[in-house]
Amino acid sequence: MILAHYGENRLIAGLTRNLVADDSVRIGIGDDCAATGGRRARTWQLLKTDCIVEGVHFLPEAVPRKIGWKSLARPISDIAAMGGLPRHALVTMAISPTVEVRRVREIYAGIKKAADRFGVSIVGGETSRSPGPLFISIALTGIVEASRCVTRSGGRAGDLLYVTGRLGGSARGRHLDFIPRVAEARWLVENFRPHAMMDLSDGLGADLPRLARASGTGFEICEALLPCARGCTPRNAITDGEDYELVFAISARSAKRLEEKWRKKFPKLPLTRIGRLSGNLKFQISNFKFQNGFDHFA
Repeated sequence: MILAHYGENRLIAGLTRNLVADDSVRIGIGDDCAATGGRRARTWQLLKTDCIVEGVHFLPEAVPRKIGWKSLARPISDIAAMGGLPRHALVTMAISPTVEVRRVREIYAGIKKAADRFGVSIVGGETSRSPGPLFISIALTGIVEASRCVTRSGGRAGDLLYVTGRLGGSARGRHLDFIPRVAEARWLVENFRPHAMMDLSDGLGADLPRLARASGTGFEICEALLPCARGCTPRNAITDGEDYELVFAISARSAKRLEEKWRKKFPKLPLTRIGRLSGNLKFQISNFKFQNGFDHFA
C-alpha cells in the first residue's frame, strides 16, 4: 500500500504506537507540542519541531523573507496553542548549491524577524546540501506553567467552540505572513482556562476532528457563523488550511464574559463562536457536507 492510500494520521499512529516515554514526559505524541518536567514542577518545557518544503509549503517564487518568517512562525504557533511562550530554536536548512547566497541570507533575515518579535533565541542548527527543493526544519522549545498548559484532550460535551481571526485564503498568500497568537493564547490561559485548544495548521476540517477525538466528543458547528477571510467561502474556511488561528473549547458559563473582555483586549482581532462540542461523537456542520482539511499524503 502506498502512502497516498494510507493517509497521514494512520501513518503517524502506526509509526508511534510502540514508542516508550520516560517518566519526565508530561505530554507525549499527539498534541501540538510535547511537554516535559518533574511531576511536581510548576513549569514544563515545551518541545516542537516543524519543517517547510519548497513546492509543498511555499512556491519557488515566494518572497525569501516571508519563507523565513513562516518557517519559525509555524512552531511558534504550536507553542501558543499549548498556552506557552517560545524560547530557543535550532534551524536546519537543506539547500541546493545553485541557490544564490543573497536568497539564503534573506530567508534567514525572515527567521530572525520572527525570532526578534516573539523573544526566541536562535542557538544553533545545521546546513546541508540538497539535491532537490529547499527544506527548512526548526526545533523549538518553550515554557508553560503546568497549571496553565492546555491540550487537545480536555474538551467536554457542551463546551462552546471559538476561533480567532478569519479562516481561508492560504492560496492567496495569507499562509506566508500570519501572526502566531502567542499574546492571545497567554491571555486566555491566564484569565479563562480553555478546556482544549489547538492551532489551525491543516484547516478546520482536519484539526477540529483531532481536538474532538482527543477529547472523546463530537462537534456541531454552524456554517453561517464561520469567520471567512475576504473573498473566501465556508468551504475555504474549512478546507484551505494554514490559517494558524486558535480554535478552543470553553465552558458555556464563561461565554458572555469572554466575549466582552476579548473585545476590549483585542479590538482588532475577531473572536467567533462557531458551535459546540457534543456527546454523540459525530462531526456535524449545518447545511454543509463535512470535508477534511489538508493531508500530506492524500
